[in-house]
Amino acid sequence: MSHDDDMMQGVPERGLPEKLPADEEILWQGRPQVWALTCESLNLKWVIGYFVLVWLWWAGTLTDQVSFAQGLIAASPLLGICAVVVVLLLALGWAQAASATYTITDKRVVMRIGAALTMSLNLPYSKIASADLALRRRGGVGTIALDLTDSTKLSYLVCWPHARPWYFRKPQPALRCVPEAARVARLLGDAAEAQIHAPRIERIQTPTTRPAAGGGATVAAE
Repeated sequence: MSHDDDMMQGVPERGLPEKLPADEEILWQGRPQVWALTCESLNLKWVIGYFVLVWLWWAGTLTDQVSFAQGLIAASPLLGICAVVVVLLLALGWAQAASATYTITDKRVVMRIGAALTMSLNLPYSKIASADLALRRRGGVGTIALDLTDSTKLSYLVCWPHARPWYFRKPQPALRCVPEAARVARLLGDAAEAQIHAPRIERIQTPTTRPAAGGGATVAAE
């Protein structure tokens, strides 16, 4: 989604629900890789494998009437159904990836997600207990799962597919299938450590005083 699209929808900054405060800086923005997200969240390769096995099995059941090659041709309509299912899954994966924007700032992680109903998750570093990186075998694409503190409750269905798979009891929102995931994880870790260990200055409001009635002593104003 372009910056112009966000402005038309009333979002002043791409991937953020509101204008970024002056004292906050965006360190990284990205979105899931379509193919990787479709394979992981929608099990695309397993679906293709299932159709291929059924196709081969179907062809094998016809070998008592025709040759195996002819059986493969006779069972080929199943491959057409497989192609339709694959296209639908890829379209769904593209919609989920295109509608998501992950943002890492020096103060928080923001996840703008949802193809049908867009929502934003604002996760300050104080609410993130830990982050786990899972890298794919090739390409540097990986998923960074955020383990939140016990005080933060989220729904797995609301976060899906931008959540760590199979963690239903305590859902973990995740930056799914992002390129250069190791570099992004290091950046997130450095930003979180800097924010958590940053000195905090609190303004203490001292009570004002006024002269006590009938004398020079002072009393605190309530």
